[in-house]
Amino acid sequence: MKTLLYDLIILDRDGVINFDSPHYIKSCEEWIPIPGALETMAAWSKQGIKLAIATNQSALARQLIDLETLNAIHDQLKERLTRLGGHLSCIKYCPHHPEDGCQCRKPQPGLLNEIAKEMGIKKDRILFIGDKDSDAKAAISAQVKFKKVPLNQQLALSRIMVEDCI
Repeated sequence: MKTLLYDLIILDRDGVINFDSPHYIKSCEEWIPIPGALETMAAWSKQGIKLAIATNQSALARQLIDLETLNAIHDQLKERLTRLGGHLSCIKYCPHHPEDGCQCRKPQPGLLNEIAKEMGIKKDRILFIGDKDSDAKAAISAQVKFKKVPLNQQLALSRIMVEDCI
């Protein structure tokens, strides 16, 4: 059996797992997975790689969505991944407005650090996948490896082959 390069893959949500919208994802109906994303995540999970999500969700601070709806979106994501044989260990989100100056909103490393600490995984065994420069900056600050994928691109995650993570 091959040795895993990563014990944990942390993913950004909007634009990486599901199609992003300039108007925010405000309902379960608006949450549309990018083709291939959940299947790739399930394949990684089946290889023994733990999965987590780190996502900025300023729609909460802007009062465009409530916590109950955000949780319903995340429950839908987890349910669909589970049906494919995958498992999501945790979802961490920043609910703050970009101007709030918090430490959890990417490009700050707070979410990534929190996930690494909570899961007890060394940072050199973590890969963060995102679609924005703010994701890359968060990864650099958190001292984890980073892979950028194109925003909303079909099968972008599947191009990061399971073999690349083993």
